[in-house]
Amino acid sequence: MRNKFKNFFVISVLLCLFSCKSNDRNKASFESNTKTPPPNVIVIVADDAGYIDFGFMGSKDLDTPQIDALANAGVVFTDAHVTATVCAPSRAGLMTGRYQQRMGFEANGTGYGNSGDIGLADSATTMATVFQNNNYKTIALGKWHLGGESSDHPNNRGFDEFYGFLSGSRSYFPLEEPSKMKMLQHNGKRVKFEGYMTDVLGDRSVEFVEENKEHPFFMYLSFNAVHTPMEAKQEDLKKYKDHPRKELAAMTWSLDENVGKLRKKLKDLGLLENTIIYFISDNGGAYNNQSKNGSLKGWKGNKFEGGHRVPFVISWPSQIKQGRKFDGLTSALDIFPTSVGAAGISIPGTLKLDGVNLLPFLKREKRGEPHQKLFWRKLEESAARVGNYKMISLEGYGSVLYDLEKDLEETTDLSGSKPEIQQNILNEFEEWESGLMPPLWVEERGWMDVTYHIHRQLMQNKLIEYANPAAMLRLEKSKKK
Repeated sequence: MRNKFKNFFVISVLLCLFSCKSNDRNKASFESNTKTPPPNVIVIVADDAGYIDFGFMGSKDLDTPQIDALANAGVVFTDAHVTATVCAPSRAGLMTGRYQQRMGFEANGTGYGNSGDIGLADSATTMATVFQNNNYKTIALGKWHLGGESSDHPNNRGFDEFYGFLSGSRSYFPLEEPSKMKMLQHNGKRVKFEGYMTDVLGDRSVEFVEENKEHPFFMYLSFNAVHTPMEAKQEDLKKYKDHPRKELAAMTWSLDENVGKLRKKLKDLGLLENTIIYFISDNGGAYNNQSKNGSLKGWKGNKFEGGHRVPFVISWPSQIKQGRKFDGLTSALDIFPTSVGAAGISIPGTLKLDGVNLLPFLKREKRGEPHQKLFWRKLEESAARVGNYKMISLEGYGSVLYDLEKDLEETTDLSGSKPEIQQNILNEFEEWESGLMPPLWVEERGWMDVTYHIHRQLMQNKLIEYANPAAMLRLEKSKKK
């Protein structure tokens, strides 16, 4: 009996030593790559926000003091873009740091019509997975819109917690019998809430920070504001009762309040200095939510600048000089490599990202443009940017060419006068396109026809006759009479 006890004691000691060394190795892998404690990372995504609808972007009629304070505490990017002009594929590019078309995620709707509710490819690695594998606590809050199958659920995509909804939109107020896609949930279980969705998400973001104040965390805070439906709290509507964009002003005010609430909690806990905060919109302002894109041509859903050029801010007070503008060509693709680079995490060699780590540029260790070229494609419409020149193409119709340095409004087509530049861009686009998958699903034919019409009219600098399938049908009926 004494020998058995002795053997048990020796084995226990060895197991304890092995466990301690294992923990030390995990800790050392974190500390060896970072000279300071690893930063917290927060990615705040607004939904369908207009390019000029924030004070720091020049808005004179929408109140955004808290988001403006975030911008003033960081760097504002003047030539920033998302990878798609509609919600779902844009978020896929942001979350994976890769052009979403490489995995067949090209259209909105996540498998609309003929492919179930598929989203991200099983092989896709999200930045949340990388953070989770490196001792970060991770949470996704709000709108997901990256698939409804179990394999696409945020809890299976690198997030310890998911507090949000799976669909692309829903009411901001409680629903009596919400579907699985529209219900507010916490890790798969429905949450019954009172109040206003923007506040509910903001409150949970603050709680999560409090709960993880002594541990590095990654937060993806994806507000559905200011996407339709145009719903706001009565007190905010009253505040803006005489505003020409009353609903949008009220919704934007609530969004701003909740960004401020989160930053205040970080400051109160002494975490703000070492927290990287991104603020970005998922695409350009939408046609139907009262948003404004300023002088930019187009809006959500098309390949003109108004569809994919977005407000973009990075704040990291302890590491990045505040109150600056950065004019280099940047993309939402860059959020992934910038974030893991800041945390001192090495990206596996097998993971080929299309994004660029922006920190060397922001710290002025590198000069020039983070990107020399960017590409966009959704089904029948595409665009390519090489240097200051941009080509927009419509399948079966043709292409136009713009010099954005001289013509940011995209009004003067240079395709006839600069054929060599257009050919060069076409060659670059075809090379990029050779590395893509065919789209795994398409959008509803009615919307594809509307999008085609809008592109063609904008390419000709003509008025848009219709902007949704219902209006298209009405126009067709009136022409037959």
